[in-house]
Amino acid sequence: MLNRLNHIAIAVSNLDEGIKIYKDILGVEVSKKLALPKHGVTTVFVKLSNTNIELLEPLGKDSPISNFLIKNPSGGVHHLCYEVSNIKVSVEYLTNSGYKILGDGIPREGAHGKPVIFLHPKQFMGTLIELEEV
Repeated sequence: MLNRLNHIAIAVSNLDEGIKIYKDILGVEVSKKLALPKHGVTTVFVKLSNTNIELLEPLGKDSPISNFLIKNPSGGVHHLCYEVSNIKVSVEYLTNSGYKILGDGIPREGAHGKPVIFLHPKQFMGTLIELEEV
């Protein structure tokens, strides 16, 4: 089902500080900021040759990233995103196998404009997993 790792997402309390670290200190390319109100985050992507790093900052009072940052004030790895060829087939297979898709189970448009879903971390060794159709 899984293809390549698309990105590793890191929650940050200050996106500008994260950008400075990756762009100015580590010297890598960072995308422009993108506000995603439906996901409750503002994001940038750090572009590496073998994958991307997504920096996530809370957007709005109901951001799921806010709760993560309360538990992890310094920030940290929030989720892993894997590419899949067909998200509807993946959702059907996972649901039929007893795995929980977060939210209503219907894929939503993600930061790359492609359908995404999230899998409950309790069923995946404590790791929040995002699947993105490519």
